[in-house]
Amino acid sequence: METMSGATRALQGAAAAGCNVCFANPGTTEMPLVRALDGVPEVRAVLCLFEGVCTGAADGYGRMTGHPAMTLLHLGPGFANGIANLHNARRARTPIVNLVGDHASWHLEYDAPLTSDIVSLARPVSGWLRINESSAAVSADLNAAIAGSQSRGGQVATLILPADYQAGPAGPPAEFARVAEPEHPSHDRVEWIAELLRGDGSDSGRVSLLLGGTSALGRRGLLAAGRVAAASGARLLTETFAARWERGADLPAPQRLPYLPEQANEVLESERALILVGASDPVSFFGYEGIHSRIARNVPRQLLCPPGGDAATTLEDLAD
Repeated sequence: METMSGATRALQGAAAAGCNVCFANPGTTEMPLVRALDGVPEVRAVLCLFEGVCTGAADGYGRMTGHPAMTLLHLGPGFANGIANLHNARRARTPIVNLVGDHASWHLEYDAPLTSDIVSLARPVSGWLRINESSAAVSADLNAAIAGSQSRGGQVATLILPADYQAGPAGPPAEFARVAEPEHPSHDRVEWIAELLRGDGSDSGRVSLLLGGTSALGRRGLLAAGRVAAASGARLLTETFAARWERGADLPAPQRLPYLPEQANEVLESERALILVGASDPVSFFGYEGIHSRIARNVPRQLLCPPGGDAATTLEDLAD
């Protein structure tokens, strides 16, 4: 009876966890994973002719579905070809699992032409990063990577897999790692923001809610934000480049914060307060002489829900 490889066991676990699409541009060091993809039909392999297509497709898939896609990339040079779109994915908090093949563990010391420091390439765009150290651990490592990609509101997870460990005998099936619940503000914080929105009649200026991330700009978040605006008179804004923004005739249509800092400052400069809901504090995209990097720097900021937090539930609590 043929022994199951670490790669096959890992992909079976990925399919069970709902991670069942892999955008692939493999090479020699990924052949065990390619064979495993043939043997696990529950994971659909999509061949891409450039690594930037792999990472861009995975970014789009993760943004639209909310589920992580896998990429299969060839060593450090292949990973480097996809870094630009992984930068975008990191900024958008997109769940992605990168599988990066490496030379066989016993071959690394010989510094072959394609040997590189994959960890140093991956670290700037990866919120979760690991080097696999045995064939028995491949399944557990991939399960951990999938969970890691869904943590902190979504992030890029990169797992580096030496070729001999991909092909070696599998360990027992690994349990799916627990995904941490997204951050949610305290009841007192929600109440404090509600009081700020109500005002005391003496404050001048309007309060704006700056919405960011797929939770605040999904259907639930937008409907709740619309209730808040209707009850308080607050204005709804979105980050300049939203990761994903649902639109429709029955949904509120927030104003997009302008790209140019002069225009963004004009939109915000008269506000009494800016409430951040799943959004980062707005800054100028580039540094311009005579213009401060922080947009409307004199307007007080109030953080209601951090980026990656459960903004939809938070907005519903605030509306209630």
